[in-house]
Amino acid sequence: MKIKDRVSLEEIQKQLIKLKERLKTVKAVKSEGKEFLENIKAYVNDTEYFIKKGEYVLAFESIVWAWAWFEIGERLGFLE
Repeated sequence: MKIKDRVSLEEIQKQLIKLKERLKTVKAVKSEGKEFLENIKAYVNDTEYFIKKGEYVLAFESIVWAWAWFEIGERLGFLE
């Protein structure tokens, strides 16, 4: 079994939709928050790009990084 076969496109898309919904209501606090949002959006764009290319492992990695930036930003108080 190839690594690509182990990565679920459905799970990637589920997480992508969930994060995009959260981004609709989140606000940046200070310049750090703006930087966090820029990085999150860049990883979201990367995720969509890799899905289109059929690179599901890279898409999975990108959505994981997007969520990491989001959750860290919330915990540090840069996003609310």
